[in-house]
Amino acid sequence: MPRLLALILALGAWPALAHEGHDHGAPPPPVTATIAPRADASSDLFELVAVARGTRLVVTLDRFRDNAPIGDAAIELDGPGGTAKLPPDGAGGYAIDAPWLAKPGRHDLAFTVQAGGDVEVLTATLVVPPPELASAGARPDMARRLGDPVLWLAAALAFAAGAGLAAVALRRRPVAMAVALLTLAAVAPESARADDARSADRVATRDIAQRFPDGALFVPKSTQRILGIRTLFAEGALHPGTVELPGRVIPDPDGSGVVQAAIAGRLAPPAGGFPRLGTRVAAGDVLAYVQPAVGAADSTIQQQQARELDQQIALAERRLERLRQVQNIVARAQIEDIELELNGLRVRRANLDRRERENLVAPVAGVIASVQAVAGQMAEPNAVIFRIVDPARFWVEALAYDAQALGARATGRLAGGRTLALAYRGTGLADRNQAIPIHFEVEGDGAGLRAGQLLSVLAPTAEERRGIAVPRAAVLRGANGQAIVYEHSNAERFVPREVRIEPLDGDRVLIVSGLEPRRRVVTQGAELLNQIR
Repeated sequence: MPRLLALILALGAWPALAHEGHDHGAPPPPVTATIAPRADASSDLFELVAVARGTRLVVTLDRFRDNAPIGDAAIELDGPGGTAKLPPDGAGGYAIDAPWLAKPGRHDLAFTVQAGGDVEVLTATLVVPPPELASAGARPDMARRLGDPVLWLAAALAFAAGAGLAAVALRRRPVAMAVALLTLAAVAPESARADDARSADRVATRDIAQRFPDGALFVPKSTQRILGIRTLFAEGALHPGTVELPGRVIPDPDGSGVVQAAIAGRLAPPAGGFPRLGTRVAAGDVLAYVQPAVGAADSTIQQQQARELDQQIALAERRLERLRQVQNIVARAQIEDIELELNGLRVRRANLDRRERENLVAPVAGVIASVQAVAGQMAEPNAVIFRIVDPARFWVEALAYDAQALGARATGRLAGGRTLALAYRGTGLADRNQAIPIHFEVEGDGAGLRAGQLLSVLAPTAEERRGIAVPRAAVLRGANGQAIVYEHSNAERFVPREVRIEPLDGDRVLIVSGLEPRRRVVTQGAELLNQIR
């Protein structure tokens, strides 16, 4: 009985043989259990990855500098099975049956690549691990699970309960209980090993993108093509200094105008109604009418003037009639003077009754940008009724807080990432809220712009700086808020680099520290890489 209890205690203590504090060898790299055997080779032109899929060799070929896939190359393999050409596999790569991959060990390979008139010979060594090493790749996860304190506590409680039940059972059926415990001790490890082997066989056939503890990424070529990863071969150079200024879009002073009322009156629409927003008009088009408004006092004065004019007209008509009756004895000049006076009085009376309306016409050609017109509305003098803007002619007004000598060309960057080519037009001398206004003209297509739209203006200065120019999309923000870029260190490895950047233009930034020249920087798909965990 004591020996049997000792055996039970030994079996219960079996999980503690790999507890912390004992060094039983470093665990294999985390990727060995999740990727197939592979080898890579590269030159200044090409980058090649060969992957063993059972007894089939799959090859991917990309451009070295920009990571663009090459699917129309001619590849010849010189390996353990002799020389053979690799046909396309229909998925953007190349594949060939390789029975020699069933043999574990090192296999030296030479690939002759011909693409677009370029020819390169790339050599690589593919290591196929023995089956027992491949199956051992899944065991570190079990070791990590066994090292979990919570699992240890649960195992201790379960062991204590089981030991109590076993003690009671041994008093009744000692022989049967001993046989059951010995059978469990023999079967449990074998079952665990079989489960681990099956898990390793399943995992070893897949390529899983993953992040290492140091932050580096393993991304298989197949995943890179799904994510559309592209790179730039970084070169250090001198670049002009750049100042970033806040700005807003304004209409071209020569391509815009306003329509105002010169007199107070009531608005009336022309034939067809008031023009609506976005309506294109030509210079001189009548947009509205203003009917002068007359107040009560003015109306009384006009009525008095009308009566006086009516009286003067009646007197003039009588005088003219008397003179015509005696025209033989009076001078002809007297009759003509009375006729001229009578005509003048009649014209003044007609003008007094007729209130001339004002025509509001478009000063320039363009589209209606704003409308403040409603039929019957009272318009005040100098009130802006319409604003007209030429959509093909815009300027940008930027604000500078330091007087700097700027170049003749600048770049405007809108919130959505769109960039505009700007031409310098002048700098103001008067301060505007402690800032100096600077005007630029938008060159090229200004479609989609609107007056008042905010943007950033990147204007070059006379100062020069040395650095690496990369697209803005290549720069991300790390967890600590620091700017980072991903370096493509080898075929399937990406390393984050903390960098210091400065603005360069609307599409690029300048890396001034943190990255060495002649490195490959991810310019497309960097945001997707940053999501890999």
